[in-house]
Amino acid sequence: MTEELDPTDWLILAELQREGRISLSELGRRVNLSASATTERVRRLEEKGVITGYRADIDLAKVGFTVLAVVRLKYPGNQHQPLHRLLEERLEILECLRITGEDCYTLKVAATSMAHLEQLVNELTELGTTTTNLVYNQTLPYGGLRTP
Repeated sequence: MTEELDPTDWLILAELQREGRISLSELGRRVNLSASATTERVRRLEEKGVITGYRADIDLAKVGFTVLAVVRLKYPGNQHQPLHRLLEERLEILECLRITGEDCYTLKVAATSMAHLEQLVNELTELGTTTTNLVYNQTLPYGGLRTP
């Protein structure tokens, strides 16, 4: 973004990350703007691509995905299309980061059981070498960018 965000923009972003379904009038009240000024600010942030969407956060355990893991993948070669296809097909892969270092990717995955996780890791192992770590808990769950 070429333009700096001002303190009010940051307040708007913080509130929307906390509660994406907040009404624009309530959002305006929380950041001390009129509903119309708030609407204009949010629209501008969306148009500039700062706000890229809205979503519902899901409690994975309550929908049956009780096993959370981080899988590091060392991917040989430069043909990454098979991995990209797998990422599109498998709903269990929650996040994939292309990283530097010995590994090429880090994936956050959710599974319904250890057998389910093993099946998913086996599929990933067909693409390269994997290292899997189980997650005990999320000490700091993703909550968006912390505002200054």
